[in-house]
Amino acid sequence: MDDADHVTTQHSTVDDWTRALAESTGSPGGGAGTGVMLAIAASLTSMVAGYTETDDHLRSELAGIHSRARALRKAALRLADEDASASQAFGAAFRLEPGAERDAAVHQASVDAAKASAVLGDRAIDAIADLGWLATHGNPALVADVVVAIGALRAAVSGARTNVSFDLAALTKAGADLEQVREEHPALWATVERLTTALDRIDRLTAAIDHRAAPTDNA
Repeated sequence: MDDADHVTTQHSTVDDWTRALAESTGSPGGGAGTGVMLAIAASLTSMVAGYTETDDHLRSELAGIHSRARALRKAALRLADEDASASQAFGAAFRLEPGAERDAAVHQASVDAAKASAVLGDRAIDAIADLGWLATHGNPALVADVVVAIGALRAAVSGARTNVSFDLAALTKAGADLEQVREEHPALWATVERLTTALDRIDRLTAAIDHRAAPTDNA
């Protein structure tokens, strides 16, 4: 496909989608890539959950993880495509001629893009606990897959944090200062802090399990 507007994560091949990502269009861009990383994390979570057998008292927890991961994979791809649309509007706003119309368009596009990334980030945060559960109770033969999933999840959280922060900062180009942005968009501002905390959680989880996945690296 030559027209990136027709490329979506749900109806294109991986080759088509990554080719569109490689183009200098910004849609899809880093935000959509964040959604794909979340989908990869969810897919690996589902795979490991499917290969895991537990005692009866843990079976319902495992079933919940499996179900949530399958649902998250689909949601993450949908959110990736929504982010690509938001990114397209963001770029279009900045291409307008300087003036009041451009300022208003940049403001709205920045808020919309930040909201799209915040939703992705919140979904990624929700997935941390399930991977933590699999790190403890999952099939030990698949511990490397758990670590890869954690890495993909970290990329999603980091990407969402960066994008929300960048989009909020873009509001200053329409005349606001950062303190005004924080007062006008407290929920989005708090999302950045929440995602920062989530990165620390993920790093602790990785440190606790990595020696099992890559023992020769710790020799």
